[in-house]
Order: sequence, then structure tokens, then C-alpha cells
Amino acid sequence: MPDGHAEGGKAAPDHAAGHRDRLRERFMRAGVDAVQDYELLELILFRAIPRRDVKPLAKSLLKTFGGFAETIAAPTERLMDVGGVSESVARELKIVHAAAIKLAQQRVLKRPVISSWNDLLAYCRSAMADHPTEMFRILFLDRKNILIADEIQQKGTVDHTPVYPREVVKRALELGASALILVHNHPSGDPTPSRADIEMTKQVADAAGALGIRVHDHLVIGKSREASFKSLGLL
Repeated sequence: MPDGHAEGGKAAPDHAAGHRDRLRERFMRAGVDAVQDYELLELILFRAIPRRDVKPLAKSLLKTFGGFAETIAAPTERLMDVGGVSESVARELKIVHAAAIKLAQQRVLKRPVISSWNDLLAYCRSAMADHPTEMFRILFLDRKNILIADEIQQKGTVDHTPVYPREVVKRALELGASALILVHNHPSGDPTPSRADIEMTKQVADAAGALGIRVHDHLVIGKSREASFKSLGLL
């Protein structure tokens, strides 16, 4: 039977079908450590392309985007610029990306931030590191520093996101939050805080502090690393 609704084409040769079966069996028997990145991509592509050798496409995607995580995080439009990637292929990749973000998010929600800091960073990276434009999200914490809400406040252009301190504080009061962690990404890949980032953070911290709400940190997410205002002595 075909692997779901997908692109047509000639029936796969027996050796291709055998390869798929062997790869699936190896994955189910030994898990993710038993497959290379291109093979993991193959397993995803099987769903969208049931009758064609997908190894060349998997390797092409990895070469184009630089890695597995970068591939599934790539915007749909960029994925479809790669030869052999149809809408159904892009959809399967974006479903996997959404599942990865959801899994990372569930590891930090309703948990004390201090004891799950590495999970928090992993979640922020998966959700924002490869986003093509700036987004500004707020993590709302209760009195015990448990994460009670995670919301995207604003989305902007490639290098600018408008942030309104009064709106940030208003939402914190609505949720009954006692503290905040601000997070935004730099699509350029360099997480070094800009002068505008520093000024905006000060405005938010001042507005929140006037109402007894503390800003614990402001994280700037880059491509391969992040910057912490607290660690840099900016908060």
C-alpha cells in the first residue's frame, strides 16, 4: 500500500521497496541513533513520495539548508525552491517541525524555569532560531517562577519588531504573572543585543517594575547561540 496520499509515479523497484522496509525496521528496532540525518529525512519523505528513491532529495535538502533541524525549520517557500520538493513534501516537513516545537514546549510549560533552563533554551531555539523575520515572545511566570504562559507578542520585519511596554505589562496583569522572560530572535544569526534591544528592554523592565512585575531576563536567539541580558549585565 502507498504511504498515504502523495505524488504519483512509476511503481518502485523491489530493491527500493526493500530499502524502505529495512530502514523502517532499523529505526523501529534501534531508534534515532541508528539512522543518519539523511535517512531520518528519507523516513519523513516516504510519506509524501511513496514511489521514488528519496535519498538524493534528502541529501540535497541537507546540503541546501545545512542540517536536519535547519531543513525542517526552513520556510515553506524556501523548501519548495529545492528541486523535487512539492507542496505535499513541504507539508510533511513542516508537520515534523511543528511536532518538535510542541514537544519542546511541553517540557517547559508548568515547570519552574530555573530547574528547566536548558529545556527552555532548547525550546526557544527550536521555535525561533531559524525564523526568517523577527518575533518577540514573552514567557509569563508565577510567584514560584513556574511558566504559566508563552505568547508571541509581536512579529516584525527581517530586522525589526515593534514592542509596546504597556501592552506587555497589561497582558502580564491579565494572566496574574509575577515575572517575565523576554525572548526575540535575530534572523541575521548574530544574537548580540542592539542599542534598540537594550533601550526596549529597559522600557519594559521599568514599566513592569512599577507594578511589581520583574523581568528576569531577555534572551536573544541567534542561529547557533543565544545572548542573555542577565549574563551580559544588561538587566
